[in-house]
Amino acid sequence: LTWSVCTRRVINVDKSEFNEDQAACCQISVRRRESSLEEDQEWLILCSTQFLTAYYWALFDGHGGPEAAIIASNYLHYCIKQKLEEVAGAIVEAQPPMHLSGRCVCDSDPQFVEEKHIHAEDVVVGALENAFQECDEVIGQEMEATSQTGGCTALAALYLQGKLYVANAGDSRAILVLKDTVVPMSCEFTPETERQRLQHLAFLFPKLLDGEFTRFEFPRRLKGDDVGQKVLYRDYFMEGWGYKLVEKADLKYPLVHGHGKQARLLGTLAVSRGFGDHQLKVIDTNIEVKPFLSCIPKVNVFDFALHDIQEDDVLIMATDGLWDVLCNKEVAHMVRSFLAENRTDPHRFSELAKCLVCRARGKKRGHQWMLDDSHEASYDDISVFVIPLHNRVEDC
Repeated sequence: LTWSVCTRRVINVDKSEFNEDQAACCQISVRRRESSLEEDQEWLILCSTQFLTAYYWALFDGHGGPEAAIIASNYLHYCIKQKLEEVAGAIVEAQPPMHLSGRCVCDSDPQFVEEKHIHAEDVVVGALENAFQECDEVIGQEMEATSQTGGCTALAALYLQGKLYVANAGDSRAILVLKDTVVPMSCEFTPETERQRLQHLAFLFPKLLDGEFTRFEFPRRLKGDDVGQKVLYRDYFMEGWGYKLVEKADLKYPLVHGHGKQARLLGTLAVSRGFGDHQLKVIDTNIEVKPFLSCIPKVNVFDFALHDIQEDDVLIMATDGLWDVLCNKEVAHMVRSFLAENRTDPHRFSELAKCLVCRARGKKRGHQWMLDDSHEASYDDISVFVIPLHNRVEDC
């Protein structure tokens, strides 16, 4: 990358045989396509004014093997480039046109676009969402063709035209550590956080559960003696709790079971969004897990024009191996302290990434890995990006 120094540290923490995390970063040149010159596209490659330049970073946390994460790391940026090129004529406009071709079918089209509050950044968000969808389809085809299984979460950051777009499908996390604040740029998608979406899907399509699971949530797994009793429960439309008269069907295994890191979807997966898992079935059943998994990311946008970015402001992206043991506040404190103490080190961002990884990995004490505060360290793969924001390219 030509944009200052951005650093990736991927480590298996010496605790497992394989590292299922993958990462990618690159510069993306978005070629503007003119519909009237479909047969003469090659000449545009030679014309630099026809390009938009974006910067891209992504982390993929594999499960069931590294294969899906490897494919995603090699392909998602291509999907994003392709989808951005398809709408390049719209994202350079403050207000995207109704017709990308420039036609005017209705004189009031600009008014309708304005009423819907559609801006250029909304088109970029849509391109990212479409890119994730296409990447998942490609992964499914590739995994089926090679008889491979598994999936991965995906966290991608795109810097384009002065804005940072962070797209997340899974339980990795990105935060901006600024001088006086921490800005969360993603939220984790787990069976717990997406309980209502999953329950609603089961309500609409009960055959997906094949009579083996119940969509209702209870504080604990119900027992035979609970039948006929009124117990606390939640359904897809509920944020609060109610009481339900327990029937025999309620004794089935819950759609979402467990708490925290132990929560599982269909007793199988700890995540509810990501790529892959097209062939995954609940053990000893014909129940497919994929219908409940979403590959569509939640995209958050940060406009640099609205903020005074300082020299030590950074974007931290990391897989859940880091966040399992460190919270946003702890990471921000480490970032600010380390950068303040190492202002003259040209490799300080690289060293900071290493420091964060080593902190989460802990130190081996006997047969255990422990943090400095004597809590148990992370046993997961840990991948971290530290991306400095101050010297970004302003015109990309």
